[in-house]
Order: sequence, then structure tokens, then C-alpha cells
Amino acid sequence: MRLHNTLTSKIEEFKPIKEGQVKMYHCGPTVYDYVHIGNLRSFLLADLLRRTFEFLGFEVKQVMNITDVGIGGNNDEGEDKIIKGLKREGRTVSMEAMKELSDFYTERFKEDVGSLNIKMPHVLPKASENIPEQIELIKTLEDKGFTYKTSDGIYFDTSKDPHYGKLGGLGKDTESRVENSEKKNSRDFALWKFNENLGFRSPWGQGFPGWHIECSAMSTKYLGKTFDIHTGGIDLAPIHHNNEIAQSESACKCELAHYWLHNEFVNMPEGKMAKSEGTGITLAEITKHNFSPLAYRYFLLMAHYRSPVTFSWEALEAAQNAYRKLKETFSSLIRANGRIDENYKKEFAQSVENDLNTPEALAVVWKLVKDEALSSADKRATLLEFDKVLGLDLEHNEFLEVPPEIIELGERRQKAKENKDFAEADKIRQEIESRGYEIRDVESTFLIMKK
Repeated sequence: MRLHNTLTSKIEEFKPIKEGQVKMYHCGPTVYDYVHIGNLRSFLLADLLRRTFEFLGFEVKQVMNITDVGIGGNNDEGEDKIIKGLKREGRTVSMEAMKELSDFYTERFKEDVGSLNIKMPHVLPKASENIPEQIELIKTLEDKGFTYKTSDGIYFDTSKDPHYGKLGGLGKDTESRVENSEKKNSRDFALWKFNENLGFRSPWGQGFPGWHIECSAMSTKYLGKTFDIHTGGIDLAPIHHNNEIAQSESACKCELAHYWLHNEFVNMPEGKMAKSEGTGITLAEITKHNFSPLAYRYFLLMAHYRSPVTFSWEALEAAQNAYRKLKETFSSLIRANGRIDENYKKEFAQSVENDLNTPEALAVVWKLVKDEALSSADKRATLLEFDKVLGLDLEHNEFLEVPPEIIELGERRQKAKENKDFAEADKIRQEIESRGYEIRDVESTFLIMKK
């Protein structure tokens, strides 16, 4: 398995900390609103990694956080996003209301990833439920001389970390733009922000954890001080992930993660996709336009995760047409006595082992589909093996939606043909077509689809 490591800016051979096991942490959603389809790409990356390692026989432990409290974002600016969500919806700002809002959008997030056939992580911890761990980590940094206090919070002193910004060199010229004249260095970031009216108790005063500290606390709590892989969107690399590295490694004097993977953006023709700019398309909007959520998954698989993609309804339609064709082809394949073709499996594995090259993997899929030398049953078995990684849910064809009574007519027609009663078979075929469906003979079975 070869992966592009943002830490070194190189593609490297993956070497697990413990043979046959992989421990991974993924930056999850801030649950103050619906996630948009650009956000979903990073969760698909996490899913592809897990599926690929499981396909290759590894035991995987996967952790993804839920940010339901935490001041600001990359630059520690502004108020807690959950509080922003409450104000957006005209609700009273309170700790109880924050929990209600975050719980609601957590469930919506779970529904969205479920619709994309993304496996739920083994552990999905919430920041609000791990406050003691965050406080303990800040205390460790304080004891080691990495923190200082200002009028609005506790900050990490980046000048004390000689390796700050080492993640691919991305953080060296990046400044945190917090409007706080008390900061010692422009890149210093908040570990704890004070709030007299809301928040949690701490040794430094009531308030909320900074955004970065939660990931360090929860990743090391569930995976250990050093784990194999950390992932997220490319926008998190310059500041958020460099801050995670700085505070975690300063606390333990050990490496946080051996491999860092980042996916590129999903853009709109007019620029970056973002809720703040009115271009944050949700998965619900995709389904309202009569697209399958898994057609969007197929759309993302058509590009390498490190390549930016531009979303348009026309591009999604093309992806759905290809996805529909693949599902219809799969539905036509013989179900019984198929064997996985080892040559195709090897070729497919080489693609996904090459830094999750899903465009190459899809090319192998279509090469197999068009291979007339391979039996229908073997094609089906091999495609199912590939789908363990691709997650396209080939066995369920949402495009067919054939009622049971129509399927029963197809089975009656099949029996009539086997009994050489072709007049009865033709009569049943006409009845199927009169109800708006088409039946095709495929080897020793049949395929029914809407006209």
C-alpha cells in the first residue's frame, strides 16, 4: 500500500505501527448546519481508506470526531459555531439549546454519510463529552511551559516549538489572524477561550476549548499517543493540523501520526464551494434533483482524491448515467456459481494500493464488464469483490424499482419459455410492456427495467 504523506510531500510505502493493524483518525463535521457535498469528500476519503485496508486484510480501528463545541475555526476567530447556528435559527443561546442543535445536525450528518454508503466509524466521540481530556492536555502543556494567559484565554506559544509548521511546510508562512494584541506571536492559537455566561469549568476559568485541542485529546484518547493515519480536507493542513501536531507532540515528545492524507476541494464553476458564499449544495438538494446519492459517490470516485473536482449538474448527470449503466449491467449477470477472477482482482488491488487511485480502479471495472471471455457469473462475483472498496451498493438497484408483481410475471414468462410455450411467453411479455416495463433475456435469466 502506497500513500501520499503530506508530512513529507511524498508517496510512501505504508508501514503500520503494528503488523496487520491500522489506526486512523479523521477530522469530522462541526454540527451547526447541514454538511455540503464538498465537506462529504473528506468523509469519503476516510471510508475509502478503511474499505481498502479491510479489503487487503488489515484490522482497522477508525475514529472520527464530532465538533459540537469549540471556538472559531482555523484562525480561532469569532464565536462558537454552534452558538452561531442557534442565532441563525432564532433560538435562545444556552447550553441546553446548543446540545439540542448539535444533536439534530449530528443525526442529519449520520443520515448523509449513510446515504453515501460511508461506513460509520468505530468511535464517533463528541467534543462536549471529552472536556476533561482536553483540560488535562492543556494542563500538561502548561506544566511544560508551552502556554500563556491573555484576557480572553489560554494560548499555545508557537515560538517554543522549533518544528511548528512542519506538515508539508504548509504552516511556515501561515499566520493566525486573531485580533488579539496580547498574543506573543501571530501564529499562536487558543487552547481555551473564556466565557462568563456559557461553557465549562476549568482551572483557568469558565469557557470553551479552542477548536484544535479537541482533536488532539480525542485522537490520542482512543488511538494512543501515536497512531498510523490522520486525514482531513486540504484546507485543514496549514493551520488546524499543524496546530494539532504542535500541541500533541509538545505534550508527549512523540510523533502524533505517521501518515497525513488530505483530499482536495470540490469546487463550483464560479469558485470554491462554501455555505458562506451561497454555494454549499447539500445531499438533500441532489436527491431533489432526482439524482441518486450514490451517483455523487461515483462522481467523486471518477477523480483522484488529491485532484480538485468541479461540480456541475451536467457532470453529475454524466456520472449518474455511467453509474446506472453499471448497475443495470450488474443486475443482468447470472447470480449462481460465480468465482472471483484473480487476475482482475490483482489488477484492481494494484490500483487502490497506489494511493487510492479510484479512477484506475473504475477503469478496471469497465474493462471487466466488457470482457466477453469472462462468464457472466464470474463477472458478478468479481464486481461484488470490487464493491467492498468502491461502496457502490451494486446489489441494490435503485434505478429499477420493479414491483414484486412484475417480477412474478417475469418468472412466469421464464417458465413458459422453458416449457417451450412461446405463445404464453409472448403474451406475458406484452403484459409487462403494457405496464411500463421492459424485459430482456440475458443468458439463462432475465432483466426487467422501467421503459
